[in-house]
Amino acid sequence: MTDLFFAGGPLFMGILTLLLLIICAIAVYQFIQISRGNVEHETTFRHRLTYIKSLGLFSLVFGIFTQLLGLYQAFSAIEMAGDVSPAILMGGLKVSMISTMYGMIIFLISYLLWLGLDYTVKNSTSQQIQ
Repeated sequence: MTDLFFAGGPLFMGILTLLLLIICAIAVYQFIQISRGNVEHETTFRHRLTYIKSLGLFSLVFGIFTQLLGLYQAFSAIEMAGDVSPAILMGGLKVSMISTMYGMIIFLISYLLWLGLDYTVKNSTSQQIQ
């Protein structure tokens, strides 16, 4: 796994990892609030949960952006070198996909966390009403 981290570019993969940690921290904090029963206004609380989904979407877009940066650099190098073998070109494309896949995984994790927390909020507020 560390090989993929460094192959994808430590700066960009580090930023994506930081976003993942922030998403997890927000999700844990919100889960603690739900389990303690600190959900006073359902709409306000559910709005705060959308931060998880928004950060996940930002991670996906950031992963795509880093892939485009990598492809631009690779195409510039190919332009300077002239002729490049297809194996080298495909290897570069494979490496450029790492940050995009990582961003997509972070997005899926954040979306699943959001779905679970949103469902939990709905159930906890409906139980408080009864």
